[in-house]
Amino acid sequence: MRNQRKAMGFGLVTVLLWSTVASAFKLSLAHLDVAQLVLWSSVTSALVMLAVLAARGRLGLLFACTPREYLRSLGLGLLNPFLYYLVLLTAYDLLPAQEAQPLNYTWAITLTILSVPILGQTLSFRDLAATCVCWFGVLVISTRGDLLGLEFASPLGVALALGSTVVWSLYWLLAAKDKRDPVVGLALSVLFSLPFSLGLALYVSSPWPADPAGLLGAAYVGVFEMGITFITWLAALRYAENTSRVGNLIFISPIISLFFIRFVVGEAILPSTIAGLLCILGGLALQQLGRRARL
Repeated sequence: MRNQRKAMGFGLVTVLLWSTVASAFKLSLAHLDVAQLVLWSSVTSALVMLAVLAARGRLGLLFACTPREYLRSLGLGLLNPFLYYLVLLTAYDLLPAQEAQPLNYTWAITLTILSVPILGQTLSFRDLAATCVCWFGVLVISTRGDLLGLEFASPLGVALALGSTVVWSLYWLLAAKDKRDPVVGLALSVLFSLPFSLGLALYVSSPWPADPAGLLGAAYVGVFEMGITFITWLAALRYAENTSRVGNLIFISPIISLFFIRFVVGEAILPSTIAGLLCILGGLALQQLGRRARL
């Protein structure tokens, strides 16, 4: 049953939780290396997904897939959570959270661009304009406002933050073709990714962190970035009478996130971050307006 009030409620909860994740990444990386954070957040996410399926009486669906569907889950699991979070968290390790978070937020533009070769879609003039505005914002943030000097604080960090949007977009473009229960599909992807995350942690350092406090951060990331928010966002879309109103809530997330980054992580927010973020949000809003005009 459609219920816009419930949809907005679930959407706001999701956005608020997403807003804390950049800070959780940065704080967790003070106690864990990237491989350990990927491993333990994935373990927590898997437990959340299994608990949700058990509560819905659908655990049996995990064993009712075809070989082709299991192979799809393996491929998707390598993309997300394994590769996506490996790339994204390395970017957070190299960049201030206030820079990594807005750069990663350009995934919607990347998704639009990749839909051209993968889905055969076309780009409108508005899409191209939105892309240019977003990329100008990326340049402002990456150079910390020094547009003429074009000196990047961490070129690798910037490349990885933007590269994570490619991995994320590829995952969702491929996952969109999956006809299974979305929670089942995501749970299997996470479960199939675990051996790779464990192997990476063993290769890089050790699965066990030197500071057990880092496990609390990994658990938070697993529950609220990779677990519960997926369920609440699906619920928001399911209840929505007007999906665009729910979708517009995501524009709140990076703004709230800056408050957490400032007062929880302790980063002084640069004017270039605010200016660049406003450009990115403006570009995304322009893109959204274009989509509504075509509907």
